[in-house]
Amino acid sequence: MYTNKVEICGVNTSKLPVLKEKEKTELLQKIRQGDRRAREKMINGNLRLVLSVIQKFTNRGENLDDLFQVGCIGLIKAIDNFDPNQNVRFSTYGVPMIIGEIRRHLRDNNPIRVSRSMRDTAYKAMQAKEALTNRNAREPTIDEIAQEMGMKKEEVVMALEAIVEPMSLFEPVYSDGGDTIYVMDQVGDRGTEGDWMDELAIREAIKNLGEREKKILSLRFFIGKTQMEVAKEIGISQAQVSRLEKGALDWIKKHLS
Repeated sequence: MYTNKVEICGVNTSKLPVLKEKEKTELLQKIRQGDRRAREKMINGNLRLVLSVIQKFTNRGENLDDLFQVGCIGLIKAIDNFDPNQNVRFSTYGVPMIIGEIRRHLRDNNPIRVSRSMRDTAYKAMQAKEALTNRNAREPTIDEIAQEMGMKKEEVVMALEAIVEPMSLFEPVYSDGGDTIYVMDQVGDRGTEGDWMDELAIREAIKNLGEREKKILSLRFFIGKTQMEVAKEIGISQAQVSRLEKGALDWIKKHLS
């Protein structure tokens, strides 16, 4: 399961126990009755869940032992707060808790400095969001979070955005085995200066393209829509839009060279 390192924090990952869903349910019921041995067994039986989560963060250059320990904190919080009477699998509840704990750790250690007051506001907003989600069984809106905190919507939005880790425009967001779609593909192009070709040259070159390719390029580069918006308007998938756009641009580049 863990290819690069068999032992993490002194734990031999190849020997970690695996619990069945029925065993988890029974342990969780005992935990609610104050059984500490059941709690310890539940923690040890879900360490593989922590391992599966931290694999999502292995490309960030973080210390894996640190991530594992932080993930275990998230696991313990999930165990202590999970209601076994709800019709949901523990992993469905536990994975977001583990991810959230790791992300908080990464934000706290982010080299980009965020003021303490804004960070506190962001954490209070996350706590309010979690409370509202548990209370209403759905994810709350920003307006609801702001109302819960007694703050302005704009202040909550600014605080939450301030602690979000920057994302590369070249980070992949989708791949179906063909052309990968990157973050930059989902950002609208508003015709900034220094583009690789000007509007007149494009209009001349696309005359020999098919009607669908013409429409895609027109929507993307003249109107500035994202690939997702273009896909919705034309009635095809975003992956298809990406392929058609790439093929059309490659053809235009050859035509203009």
